[in-house]
Amino acid sequence: MPQRLSWGSILFFLLLLLFYYAVSQRTPGEYIVVRVIDGDTIELNTGEKVRYIGINAPELHHPQKGVEYFAREAYEANRRMVEGKRVRLEFDVEKRDRYGRLLAYVYVDDIMVNEWLVANGYAQVATFPPNVRYAERFRKLEAEARRLKIGLWGKP
Repeated sequence: MPQRLSWGSILFFLLLLLFYYAVSQRTPGEYIVVRVIDGDTIELNTGEKVRYIGINAPELHHPQKGVEYFAREAYEANRRMVEGKRVRLEFDVEKRDRYGRLLAYVYVDDIMVNEWLVANGYAQVATFPPNVRYAERFRKLEAEARRLKIGLWGKP
């Protein structure tokens, strides 16, 4: 006589299928941005915070500095680029900062967000060895943004 499956077995099997489906829908190394903290920091669906390598956007939440010039614009630009979107992370030599945040070059499709923020004047170059893979590229983009008086560099 065939053995009948219990509701517990059926539920376990369905949960296993659901888990497999959820995992298979995410490309390895891709995450969803659930929150933008400021112009150079985000939070992923894993709960991890990510600080963009090689750049520094004006402070939005600094306890001593308050809201710096162009901080809201940098935050909004970053939010429009990544919030709710799938991102891919590229790491350099050091993977975490002293606060435990991931350090990464962040990509939406084929656009490196770190680079885009510098090129459009929302952030300046901030190099912290040994994470210097794109430092020279970022410096050239910042020089061009300054020359064109874009974003941060538009203030007299």
